[in-house]
Amino acid sequence: MKIASFVPQGAKVADIGTDHAYLPIYLVSEEIITSAIAGEVHKGPFQAAQEALKQHGYADRILLRMGNGLEIISPHEVDVVTIAGMGGATIVDILSRVPEVTSSLSKIILQPMNAAALVRQWLLQNHWMIADEALVKEDGRLYEIITAAQGEQVISEQILFDIGPLIWSKRLPFLAEHLLNLMDQSIRVLSEMDASPSARVSPKYSYYTQKIKELELKMSCL
Repeated sequence: MKIASFVPQGAKVADIGTDHAYLPIYLVSEEIITSAIAGEVHKGPFQAAQEALKQHGYADRILLRMGNGLEIISPHEVDVVTIAGMGGATIVDILSRVPEVTSSLSKIILQPMNAAALVRQWLLQNHWMIADEALVKEDGRLYEIITAAQGEQVISEQILFDIGPLIWSKRLPFLAEHLLNLMDQSIRVLSEMDASPSARVSPKYSYYTQKIKELELKMSCL
């Protein structure tokens, strides 16, 4: 479980959108942390997490709370938050909704299912710096993991918000596949716009055309 490798030993952790509470169960079972908070907004996954905690005997060490995002925790109650398996826009909404909680954290570990560029942009705009990144391939799909710490950071190239500045600088495994996936996404957007003459002269069309060129340039540097 790659996300777990980014959790500091002994951290106070809240896993938001915990689903079956797999991550906090793993963290406790491997003695990376001694206890955790697990948050889930949907009734079905919440009940599944309850059962999983009972089965593993961790109901007294992992506190399960039902509620929306960071609203389930108080400022300084935890120092690390993990949010995985959600879209980038949803992650940004969660981080923005309770700023007094977000600003009290020392580390955020995120695994957006899409729109990772939106997440990175939000982090830098809100005084977080990207501390580490990873690319993980599971069941034929690539996943991006972004970890952030409080601080200021400048990303010099706009395209690196899409790629990931550390994914690029470290030349991580699966980087070429990651670039091809990003290109395919932009090509699909352009193909949908090609049917409309007005769309082909829009700023959005120019943006995606330029984005493809920048990704091709990065690919040529590998």
